Amino acid sequence: MQASLRLIPAISLVALCAHAQYTPSAGQNAPAAAYDMVRDEKTGSVSLRKAEATKAVSRDGHGNARGNQYDLAVDGAFDGQTVLILDQVGNTLVNTRAALKEKGLSSVVYSSGATPSPADLRKALEKSCELWLISSSTPLLNDEHIALIKAFFDAGHGVYIWGDNDPYYVDANRVASALVPGLRMEGNLAGNAVVNIADGRDAKVGLRAGHLITTGLEHLYEGVTIATVQFTPAHGRTEALYDGEGGSARSPKLPEGFTPLLYGSAGNLVTVAYEKDGKRLLMDGGFTRLAVSWDDAGTARYVKNAASWLVHAEKFKNTVATRVTLAK
Repeated sequence: MQASLRLIPAISLVALCAHAQYTPSAGQNAPAAAYDMVRDEKTGSVSLRKAEATKAVSRDGHGNARGNQYDLAVDGAFDGQTVLILDQVGNTLVNTRAALKEKGLSSVVYSSGATPSPADLRKALEKSCELWLISSSTPLLNDEHIALIKAFFDAGHGVYIWGDNDPYYVDANRVASALVPGLRMEGNLAGNAVVNIADGRDAKVGLRAGHLITTGLEHLYEGVTIATVQFTPAHGRTEALYDGEGGSARSPKLPEGFTPLLYGSAGNLVTVAYEKDGKRLLMDGGFTRLAVSWDDAGTARYVKNAASWLVHAEKFKNTVATRVTLAK
């Protein structure tokens, strides 16, 4: 049985966030105050202490706040929990797994060419708090796999669907449409840029301000070549998502429950968060940033924040995923 969530000791001298797993900077792209992170050498537990009023928040070379104390979650917050990753592509996940570990999240990876059987997927999901799918260009999941993922999602456990430039979103689209009808991705647009916070004047390029997942992020690397999130059934190739010309397809109307997290430099919707009816989902058209130019700007923090949000501690309280029971 999965270990229950270990809460981090109370944060010193600050007003606690509503959830003890989160830092005082939760939801702030630019932290309002400086904090010091203190680790107990005997227990390994972490606490945060508000720094002297005159101390400024340190910045890294990209302009983001420096230090894990400005992530969404405290280090070690989800000790004993497991992220299940179906990696159909085979790009390196060394940095991704190390980043997850900082928050206490272990990871189990089914690598490219080793898709689990439905029976093995069921067992793995029952021991996991969230699922990531990194999609390839060929269908590797069958209907039974997808039904199990839907049951996991419907129970309130987080799912992250990663795709990339056409055609690297085959199973991504199959799973997405099963979880939220109409959700898919399409296209192949050049990226390879660092985007900033959307400023209101150019709202279709940049990061969402004030979302828990963008905590501590004012700059983020978008990926190399990327797909665009869509919300309508596919009716052939949508040229605006491939060529150099823009169009409304790049910034589709968002249905209820969806929040845009990242509009890429081509004005295309790269990443969305879904939160409705007690369910959480992320869909992302730029899996290259997990392997290419890691942390060119903010990738490590983004990965940690996304995983922390998908744990859905607000719903599962102190138990998170003690055990998920999927219907036969």
